[in-house]
Amino acid sequence: GVQAYHISSVSCLISFSDEPPHCGVGVLSPHMNTPANSQGILIGDKVYSEVFLAIDSSIIPEESLSSTPSMLDGLDHETETNLRILGCELIQSAGILLRLPQVAMATGQVLFQRFFYSKSFIKHSFEIFAMACVNLASKIEESPRRVRDVINVFHHLKQGKGKKITPLVLDQNYINTKNQVIKAERRVLKELGFCVHVKHPHKIIVMYLQVLECEKNQMLVQTAWNYMNDALRTNVFVRFEPETIACACIHLAARVLQIPLPSKPHWYLVFGATKEDIREICISTMKLYSREKPNSEQLEKQVEKRKVALEEARLKAKGQNPSGTPALAAIGGFSPASKPSSPREVKIEEKSPNSKLVKESENRQLFPKSPLNG
Repeated sequence: GVQAYHISSVSCLISFSDEPPHCGVGVLSPHMNTPANSQGILIGDKVYSEVFLAIDSSIIPEESLSSTPSMLDGLDHETETNLRILGCELIQSAGILLRLPQVAMATGQVLFQRFFYSKSFIKHSFEIFAMACVNLASKIEESPRRVRDVINVFHHLKQGKGKKITPLVLDQNYINTKNQVIKAERRVLKELGFCVHVKHPHKIIVMYLQVLECEKNQMLVQTAWNYMNDALRTNVFVRFEPETIACACIHLAARVLQIPLPSKPHWYLVFGATKEDIREICISTMKLYSREKPNSEQLEKQVEKRKVALEEARLKAKGQNPSGTPALAAIGGFSPASKPSSPREVKIEEKSPNSKLVKESENRQLFPKSPLNG
Protein backbone atom coordinates (compact mmCIF):
# COMPACT_ATOMS: atom_id res chain seq x y z
CA GLY A 1 0.00 0.00 0.00
CA VAL A 2 0.93 3.67 -0.32
CA GLN A 3 0.08 6.41 2.15
CA ALA A 4 0.45 10.19 1.73
CA TYR A 5 2.05 12.38 4.38
CA HIS A 6 2.89 16.09 4.51
CA ILE A 7 6.45 16.66 5.73
CA SER A 8 7.98 20.17 5.94
CA SER A 9 5.48 21.71 3.50
CA VAL A 10 6.26 19.06 0.85
CA SER A 11 3.83 16.28 -0.04
CA CYS A 12 5.63 12.95 0.24
CA LEU A 13 4.58 9.40 -0.50
CA ILE A 14 5.34 6.68 2.03
CA SER A 15 6.33 3.61 0.06
CA PHE A 16 6.25 0.13 1.55
CA SER A 17 8.50 -1.35 -1.14
CA ASP A 18 12.20 -2.18 -0.88
CA GLU A 19 13.14 -0.33 -4.08
CA PRO A 20 16.53 1.40 -4.25
CA PRO A 21 16.52 5.14 -3.49
CA HIS A 22 16.30 7.75 -6.23
CA CYS A 23 17.16 11.46 -6.11
CA GLY A 24 14.64 14.17 -5.31
CA VAL A 25 11.97 14.73 -2.70
CA GLY A 26 12.44 12.89 0.58
CA VAL A 27 10.14 10.01 1.39
CA LEU A 28 10.25 7.74 4.43
CA SER A 29 10.04 3.97 4.07
CA PRO A 30 8.72 2.03 7.10
CA HIS A 31 10.03 -1.29 8.35
CA MET A 32 7.06 -3.22 9.69
CA ASN A 33 8.99 -5.63 11.93
CA THR A 34 11.52 -3.16 13.35
CA PRO A 35 11.52 -3.05 17.17
CA ALA A 36 10.43 0.22 18.76
CA ASN A 37 13.76 0.78 20.51
CA SER A 38 15.83 0.68 17.27
CA GLN A 39 17.04 3.75 15.43
CA GLY A 40 14.43 5.56 13.35
CA ILE A 41 11.34 7.75 13.58
CA LEU A 42 8.29 6.32 15.32
CA ILE A 43 5.06 7.36 13.58
CA GLY A 44 2.05 5.62 15.09
CA ASP A 45 2.97 1.96 15.58
CA LYS A 46 5.60 1.89 12.80
CA VAL A 47 9.27 2.90 12.82
CA TYR A 48 10.55 4.71 9.73
CA SER A 49 14.30 4.34 9.35
CA GLU A 50 15.02 4.62 5.61
CA VAL A 51 14.82 7.72 3.40
CA PHE A 52 13.37 7.08 -0.04
CA LEU A 53 13.88 9.85 -2.62
CA ALA A 54 11.86 10.37 -5.80
CA ILE A 55 12.27 13.19 -8.33
CA ASP A 56 8.69 12.93 -9.63
CA SER A 57 7.30 14.16 -6.31
CA SER A 58 8.47 17.69 -7.17
CA ILE A 59 6.09 17.94 -10.15
CA ILE A 60 3.25 20.34 -9.35
CA PRO A 61 -0.24 19.02 -10.24
CA GLU A 62 -2.30 20.92 -12.81
CA GLU A 63 -5.03 21.87 -10.32
CA SER A 64 -2.49 23.78 -8.23
CA LEU A 65 -1.42 25.87 -11.22
CA SER A 66 -4.83 27.51 -11.65
CA SER A 67 -5.10 28.74 -8.04
CA THR A 68 -1.68 29.89 -6.90
CA PRO A 69 -1.15 31.69 -3.57
CA SER A 70 -0.61 34.95 -5.47
CA MET A 71 -3.94 34.58 -7.26
CA LEU A 72 -5.67 33.86 -3.96
CA ASP A 73 -4.28 37.20 -2.73
CA GLY A 74 -5.86 38.99 -5.70
CA LEU A 75 -2.93 39.13 -8.14
CA ASP A 76 -3.93 38.52 -11.76
CA HIS A 77 -2.34 35.75 -13.81
CA GLU A 78 -0.58 38.11 -16.24
CA THR A 79 1.17 40.04 -13.47
CA GLU A 80 2.25 36.84 -11.74
CA THR A 81 3.66 35.47 -15.01
CA ASN A 82 5.63 38.68 -15.56
CA LEU A 83 7.01 38.49 -12.01
CA ARG A 84 8.17 34.92 -12.62
CA ILE A 85 9.84 35.87 -15.90
CA LEU A 86 11.50 38.93 -14.35
CA GLY A 87 12.76 36.95 -11.36
CA CYS A 88 14.24 34.23 -13.59
CA GLU A 89 15.88 36.83 -15.84
CA LEU A 90 17.48 38.46 -12.79
CA ILE A 91 18.79 35.08 -11.62
CA GLN A 92 20.21 34.31 -15.08
CA SER A 93 21.86 37.74 -15.44
CA ALA A 94 23.23 37.65 -11.89
CA GLY A 95 24.65 34.18 -12.48
CA ILE A 96 26.51 35.41 -15.56
CA LEU A 97 28.04 38.33 -13.66
CA LEU A 98 28.93 36.02 -10.77
CA ARG A 99 30.50 33.58 -13.27
CA LEU A 100 28.36 30.70 -12.09
CA PRO A 101 28.02 27.55 -14.19
CA GLN A 102 24.83 27.30 -16.23
CA VAL A 103 23.60 24.41 -14.11
CA ALA A 104 23.67 26.66 -11.02
CA MET A 105 21.66 29.37 -12.78
CA ALA A 106 19.15 26.75 -13.93
CA THR A 107 18.83 25.37 -10.40
CA GLY A 108 18.20 28.85 -9.00
CA GLN A 109 15.40 29.49 -11.49
CA VAL A 110 13.70 26.17 -10.78
CA LEU A 111 13.86 26.80 -7.02
CA PHE A 112 12.39 30.27 -7.59
CA GLN A 113 9.48 28.80 -9.57
CA ARG A 114 8.85 26.07 -7.00
CA PHE A 115 8.86 28.46 -4.04
CA PHE A 116 6.30 30.86 -5.49
CA TYR A 117 3.88 28.01 -6.11
CA SER A 118 3.72 27.63 -2.33
CA LYS A 119 3.98 31.31 -1.33
CA SER A 120 2.58 34.58 -2.65
CA PHE A 121 4.36 37.41 -4.45
CA ILE A 122 2.24 39.80 -2.39
CA LYS A 123 3.74 38.69 0.93
CA HIS A 124 7.28 37.87 -0.25
CA SER A 125 9.63 40.15 -2.18
CA PHE A 126 10.53 38.52 -5.50
CA GLU A 127 13.87 40.36 -5.59
CA ILE A 128 14.95 39.21 -2.12
CA PHE A 129 13.97 35.62 -2.87
CA ALA A 130 15.69 35.75 -6.26
CA MET A 131 18.90 36.65 -4.41
CA ALA A 132 18.26 33.82 -1.96
CA CYS A 133 17.76 31.32 -4.80
CA VAL A 134 21.02 32.40 -6.45
CA ASN A 135 22.89 32.06 -3.17
CA LEU A 136 21.32 28.67 -2.43
CA ALA A 137 21.83 27.32 -5.95
CA SER A 138 25.51 28.27 -5.90
CA LYS A 139 25.94 26.12 -2.79
CA ILE A 140 23.94 23.22 -4.22
CA GLU A 141 26.04 23.12 -7.39
CA GLU A 142 29.28 23.48 -5.40
CA SER A 143 30.11 26.97 -6.65
CA PRO A 144 29.38 29.07 -3.54
CA ARG A 145 29.37 32.86 -3.71
CA ARG A 146 29.35 35.41 -0.91
CA VAL A 147 26.05 37.06 0.00
CA ARG A 148 27.75 40.43 -0.39
CA ASP A 149 28.65 39.62 -4.01
CA VAL A 150 25.09 38.50 -4.77
CA ILE A 151 23.62 41.71 -3.33
CA ASN A 152 26.18 43.83 -5.17
CA VAL A 153 25.33 42.18 -8.51
CA PHE A 154 21.58 42.63 -8.03
CA HIS A 155 22.19 46.27 -7.06
CA HIS A 156 24.09 46.71 -10.33
CA LEU A 157 21.35 45.01 -12.39
CA LYS A 158 18.63 47.15 -10.82
CA GLN A 159 20.21 50.35 -12.12
CA GLY A 160 18.91 51.20 -15.56
CA LYS A 161 21.01 51.25 -18.68
CA GLY A 162 22.37 54.63 -19.68
CA LYS A 163 22.32 55.90 -16.10
CA LYS A 164 25.26 56.61 -13.87
CA ILE A 165 26.29 53.51 -11.95
CA THR A 166 26.41 54.13 -8.21
CA PRO A 167 28.36 51.70 -6.00
CA LEU A 168 26.69 49.79 -3.21
CA VAL A 169 27.05 51.58 0.13
CA LEU A 170 27.71 49.32 3.11
CA ASP A 171 25.26 51.06 5.43
CA GLN A 172 22.36 49.89 7.57
CA ASN A 173 20.22 49.24 4.49
CA TYR A 174 22.86 46.82 3.22
CA ILE A 175 22.92 45.03 6.58
CA ASN A 176 19.13 44.75 6.55
CA THR A 177 19.14 43.41 2.98
CA LYS A 178 21.80 40.85 3.85
CA ASN A 179 19.78 39.61 6.83
CA GLN A 180 16.67 39.40 4.65
CA VAL A 181 18.49 37.32 2.03
CA ILE A 182 19.81 34.92 4.68
CA LYS A 183 16.33 34.53 6.19
CA ALA A 184 14.80 34.11 2.73
CA GLU A 185 17.26 31.32 1.94
CA ARG A 186 16.19 29.48 5.08
CA ARG A 187 12.55 30.06 4.16
CA VAL A 188 13.07 28.51 0.72
CA LEU A 189 14.69 25.46 2.31
CA LYS A 190 11.82 25.14 4.77
CA GLU A 191 9.05 25.47 2.19
CA LEU A 192 10.72 22.97 -0.14
CA GLY A 193 11.33 20.56 2.73
CA PHE A 194 15.11 20.78 2.17
CA CYS A 195 14.51 18.82 -1.05
CA VAL A 196 16.32 21.12 -3.46
CA HIS A 197 17.74 18.63 -5.94
CA VAL A 198 17.01 19.55 -9.55
CA LYS A 199 17.52 17.19 -12.48
CA HIS A 200 18.32 19.22 -15.60
CA PRO A 201 17.84 18.13 -19.24
CA HIS A 202 21.29 19.38 -20.35
CA LYS A 203 22.94 15.98 -20.53
CA ILE A 204 19.70 14.32 -21.59
CA ILE A 205 19.56 16.46 -24.74
CA VAL A 206 23.04 15.33 -25.78
CA MET A 207 22.25 11.70 -24.98
CA TYR A 208 19.02 11.71 -27.01
CA LEU A 209 20.77 13.37 -29.95
CA GLN A 210 23.36 10.61 -29.84
CA VAL A 211 20.57 8.06 -30.10
CA LEU A 212 19.18 10.00 -33.09
CA GLU A 213 22.72 10.18 -34.55
CA CYS A 214 22.52 13.98 -34.67
CA GLU A 215 25.06 14.84 -31.99
CA LYS A 216 27.56 16.08 -34.60
CA ASN A 217 25.16 18.77 -35.79
CA GLN A 218 26.41 21.60 -33.58
CA MET A 219 23.66 23.99 -34.71
CA LEU A 220 20.97 21.54 -33.64
CA VAL A 221 22.65 20.87 -30.30
CA GLN A 222 23.12 24.57 -29.54
CA THR A 223 19.59 25.53 -30.61
CA ALA A 224 18.01 22.82 -28.47
CA TRP A 225 20.22 23.91 -25.58
CA ASN A 226 19.12 27.55 -26.04
CA TYR A 227 15.44 26.63 -26.06
CA MET A 228 15.93 24.69 -22.85
CA ASN A 229 17.60 27.68 -21.14
CA ASP A 230 14.77 29.97 -22.29
CA ALA A 231 12.17 27.49 -21.05
CA LEU A 232 13.50 28.02 -17.52
CA ARG A 233 11.55 31.31 -17.47
CA THR A 234 8.32 29.36 -17.85
CA ASN A 235 6.75 26.88 -15.46
CA VAL A 236 7.42 23.79 -17.59
CA PHE A 237 10.23 22.64 -15.26
CA VAL A 238 7.72 22.23 -12.42
CA ARG A 239 5.08 20.59 -14.64
CA PHE A 240 6.96 18.02 -16.74
CA GLU A 241 9.75 15.51 -16.36
CA PRO A 242 13.21 16.59 -17.58
CA GLU A 243 13.20 13.80 -20.19
CA THR A 244 10.00 15.21 -21.70
CA ILE A 245 11.46 18.74 -21.71
CA ALA A 246 14.57 17.47 -23.49
CA CYS A 247 12.44 15.83 -26.18
CA ALA A 248 10.42 19.04 -26.65
CA CYS A 249 13.55 21.19 -27.02
CA ILE A 250 15.01 18.81 -29.62
CA HIS A 251 11.69 18.68 -31.48
CA LEU A 252 11.39 22.48 -31.51
CA ALA A 253 14.99 23.00 -32.63
CA ALA A 254 14.62 20.44 -35.42
CA ARG A 255 11.43 22.09 -36.68
CA VAL A 256 13.02 25.55 -36.71
CA LEU A 257 16.17 24.32 -38.47
CA GLN A 258 14.07 22.11 -40.80
CA ILE A 259 15.94 18.96 -39.86
CA PRO A 260 13.82 15.83 -40.45
CA LEU A 261 13.46 13.38 -37.58
CA PRO A 262 11.61 10.03 -37.46
CA SER A 263 7.84 10.63 -37.40
CA LYS A 264 6.23 7.23 -38.17
CA PRO A 265 6.03 6.68 -35.29
CA HIS A 266 7.32 9.84 -33.62
CA TRP A 267 10.82 9.42 -32.22
CA TYR A 268 10.00 10.89 -28.80
CA LEU A 269 7.55 8.08 -28.05
CA VAL A 270 10.58 5.86 -27.45
CA PHE A 271 11.60 8.08 -24.53
CA GLY A 272 8.17 8.09 -22.88
CA ALA A 273 7.01 11.53 -24.05
CA THR A 274 3.54 12.18 -25.47
CA LYS A 275 2.48 14.40 -28.34
CA GLU A 276 0.30 16.52 -26.04
CA ASP A 277 3.16 17.21 -23.61
CA ILE A 278 5.58 18.06 -26.42
CA ARG A 279 3.05 20.47 -27.90
CA GLU A 280 2.37 22.16 -24.54
CA ILE A 281 6.08 22.69 -23.80
CA CYS A 282 6.75 24.08 -27.28
CA ILE A 283 3.83 26.52 -27.07
CA SER A 284 4.85 27.71 -23.59
CA THR A 285 8.40 28.31 -24.80
CA MET A 286 7.43 30.11 -28.02
CA LYS A 287 5.04 32.42 -26.14
CA LEU A 288 8.07 33.94 -24.41
CA TYR A 289 9.27 35.51 -27.66
CA SER A 290 5.96 37.31 -28.28
CA ARG A 291 5.71 38.85 -24.80
CA GLU A 292 6.83 42.36 -23.96
CA LYS A 293 9.74 42.70 -21.58
CA PRO A 294 8.43 43.02 -17.99
CA ASN A 295 8.74 46.46 -16.41
CA SER A 296 10.03 46.02 -12.86
CA GLU A 297 8.79 49.41 -11.63
CA GLN A 298 5.24 48.84 -12.85
CA LEU A 299 5.18 45.33 -11.40
CA GLU A 300 6.38 46.58 -8.02
CA LYS A 301 3.65 49.26 -8.03
CA GLN A 302 0.96 46.67 -8.79
CA VAL A 303 2.21 44.39 -6.02
CA GLU A 304 2.37 47.29 -3.55
CA LYS A 305 -1.14 48.42 -4.50
CA ARG A 306 -2.53 44.95 -3.90
CA LYS A 307 -0.60 44.69 -0.64
CA VAL A 308 -2.18 47.93 0.64
CA ALA A 309 -5.65 46.71 -0.37
CA LEU A 310 -5.16 43.46 1.55
CA GLU A 311 -3.95 45.35 4.62
CA GLU A 312 -6.96 47.66 4.53
CA ALA A 313 -9.30 44.69 4.21
CA ARG A 314 -7.60 42.99 7.16
CA LEU A 315 -7.91 46.07 9.37
CA LYS A 316 -11.52 46.58 8.32
CA ALA A 317 -12.31 43.01 9.32
CA LYS A 318 -10.85 43.75 12.76
CA GLY A 319 -12.90 46.94 13.07
CA GLN A 320 -9.96 49.29 12.70
CA ASN A 321 -9.16 52.16 10.37
CA PRO A 322 -6.18 51.90 7.97
CA SER A 323 -4.25 54.11 10.41
CA GLY A 324 -4.65 51.44 13.09
CA THR A 325 -7.12 53.35 15.31
CA PRO A 326 -10.35 51.62 16.41
CA ALA A 327 -13.37 52.45 14.27
CA LEU A 328 -16.18 54.33 16.10
CA ALA A 329 -19.68 52.91 16.18
CA ALA A 330 -22.72 54.60 14.61
CA ILE A 331 -23.87 57.88 16.23
CA GLY A 332 -27.41 56.62 16.84
CA GLY A 333 -26.26 53.77 19.05
CA PHE A 334 -23.27 55.44 20.69
CA SER A 335 -24.94 57.17 23.68
CA PRO A 336 -25.91 54.89 26.58
CA ALA A 337 -28.83 57.19 27.43
CA SER A 338 -30.51 56.50 24.10
CA LYS A 339 -30.82 52.79 24.94
CA PRO A 340 -33.34 51.32 27.40
CA SER A 341 -31.94 49.67 30.46
CA SER A 342 -31.13 46.06 29.92
CA PRO A 343 -33.34 43.55 31.81
CA ARG A 344 -30.31 41.32 32.14
CA GLU A 345 -28.41 44.07 33.95
CA VAL A 346 -31.36 44.72 36.30
CA LYS A 347 -31.64 41.02 36.98
CA ILE A 348 -27.96 40.83 37.84
CA GLU A 349 -28.29 43.77 40.23
CA GLU A 350 -31.26 42.13 42.00
CA LYS A 351 -29.40 38.87 42.41
CA SER A 352 -26.19 40.47 43.54
CA PRO A 353 -25.21 39.17 47.00
CA ASN A 354 -23.36 42.40 47.73
CA SER A 355 -26.46 44.61 47.59
CA LYS A 356 -27.27 44.04 51.28
CA LEU A 357 -23.74 44.90 52.29
CA VAL A 358 -23.89 48.07 50.24
CA LYS A 359 -27.10 49.16 52.04
CA GLU A 360 -25.58 48.44 55.45
CA SER A 361 -22.49 50.46 54.56
CA GLU A 362 -24.75 53.35 53.53
CA ASN A 363 -26.64 53.17 56.85
CA ARG A 364 -23.38 53.21 58.73
CA GLN A 365 -22.39 56.34 56.89
CA LEU A 366 -25.72 58.03 57.72
CA PHE A 367 -25.61 57.07 61.44
CA PRO A 368 -21.99 56.92 62.47
CA LYS A 369 -21.06 55.64 65.89
CA SER A 370 -19.52 57.95 68.46
CA PRO A 371 -17.96 57.47 71.89
CA LEU A 372 -21.03 59.13 73.47
CA ASN A 373 -23.78 56.85 72.16
CA GLY A 374 -21.66 53.65 71.98
